[in-house]
Amino acid sequence: MNRSYDLVAIGEPLMEFSETMRAGEKLYLPGYGGDTSNAAIAATRQGARVAYVTAVGDDAFGQGFLDLWDREGVNRDSVKVRSDARTGIYFISHGQDGHQFSYYRAGSAASLMGVSDLPKELIESSHILHVSGISQAISVSACDLVFEALRHARSSGTVTSYDTNLRLRLWPLDRARAVIHAALALSDIALPGLDDARQLTGLQTPDDICDAYLALGCQIVALTLGKEGTMVATPAEKRHVPTMVVNAVDATGAGDTFDGAFLAEWRRCGDPFLAARYANGAAALSTQGYGAVAPIPNRPSVEAFVCG
Repeated sequence: MNRSYDLVAIGEPLMEFSETMRAGEKLYLPGYGGDTSNAAIAATRQGARVAYVTAVGDDAFGQGFLDLWDREGVNRDSVKVRSDARTGIYFISHGQDGHQFSYYRAGSAASLMGVSDLPKELIESSHILHVSGISQAISVSACDLVFEALRHARSSGTVTSYDTNLRLRLWPLDRARAVIHAALALSDIALPGLDDARQLTGLQTPDDICDAYLALGCQIVALTLGKEGTMVATPAEKRHVPTMVVNAVDATGAGDTFDGAFLAEWRRCGDPFLAARYANGAAALSTQGYGAVAPIPNRPSVEAFVCG
């Protein structure tokens, strides 16, 4: 089968307003966010061929995303523009405990997506499908869409990738656990974060968590450990991949950058351990700027950092 894309991602884009200080005055600078959109852009900046599936409102923020994906080279032929819904937004505030998020996404255009919006031929034309827990948490219809996408990808020979990305403001833990673990059972690649995985599995150690996700049927688990790097596990091997130290100022979108860089590099080299090392470098570099999208590095920058 001729596959035109390395990666197709499905999810919800969110207009971002990030807190900053200028001349002693607090301002919120506009930017772009949404976990799978961020991952799609990160993959594109690593040289991957990427398409995105979502819906945006017929508003200035929606048009901003269309322009963004065009600039980044992300195919958006399967993005729908809805006049009956708006594009979601969120605000990032910075404090002593890190960054805090305030979301205004109820009834967003993306949350109205359903199974009928699934572009099956696009999934068939991609090597990897990437979705997340947020992709499923935003509504029941979007949840069903993701399950259908995972099943169709499996039947089409498309590799399936899932980031747990637990957001308990969107759904209770018991429901999230049931849905996320059912989705992971349909996923070839699991991309959980340690804090999320501890809540979802009830397990504490990276080794035990990786074993639990392998037991669900995942063939690759890349468990991100924050400053400690990443634990990568396959049915044959498990290895800790350390991160690289930078002067971080904002971790917004770092996990999404990891996802996109990991999938792009794994698609390129086929080695999940090398892909994790590369993605650790990309994620670390992304924390040196503010916001989700602007600081995502491109391949030359990551290669110079990782190999330099």
